[in-house]
Amino acid sequence: MSQDEARFPMVPTLCATLGVKGHRPTVGTRDCKDLLHVFGVVNRTTAAVHANTLESPKGATKKTGLGKTRRMQEGFADHLRHVGRVYPREKCPRVVLLIDNAPWHRGKPIDEALRENPHLEFKRLPSYSPQLNPIERFWKKLRRRATHNRLFDTLGDLKTSLRASLRYFQTVRHKVKSIIEGRTKRKTTK
Repeated sequence: MSQDEARFPMVPTLCATLGVKGHRPTVGTRDCKDLLHVFGVVNRTTAAVHANTLESPKGATKKTGLGKTRRMQEGFADHLRHVGRVYPREKCPRVVLLIDNAPWHRGKPIDEALRENPHLEFKRLPSYSPQLNPIERFWKKLRRRATHNRLFDTLGDLKTSLRASLRYFQTVRHKVKSIIEGRTKRKTTK
């Protein structure tokens, strides 16, 4: 399975769009540092997507007393427990997760989650090689569908958009499979 975490900011991610001739499309913006972290796993066989979110509002360190790495470790550990429930040891005796070397992919909370789910194991990818992790291609498509050229008023609105897009991808697993395998349709010019 391909595992990773993506950050979705409240400010819009911009991309090319169509517009009416003579009128420039605009997208609002604001100075907002709130983020929604999404931990996700894509089953390489079935193309099922499983995701969990972790809100990171501005000032979260002051509110929780935990640093970013510790909050992320705990969020990732919760995600691992979720994966362990979705793929129980009785049905899946070995679940291999491809992960990068983010600091929140190791530490005490992660060790505890792995002890609770001994059938989960990590295969760490080399540093600075996101192109080797198939879920990175999925994050790109998810961002395009859920956040490009859209300004969200609240983290709840952003979360709603992401969940709707994740539900969509659950219904078109053949697309997810082609995305993670790198077989997307490319435009050809003659």
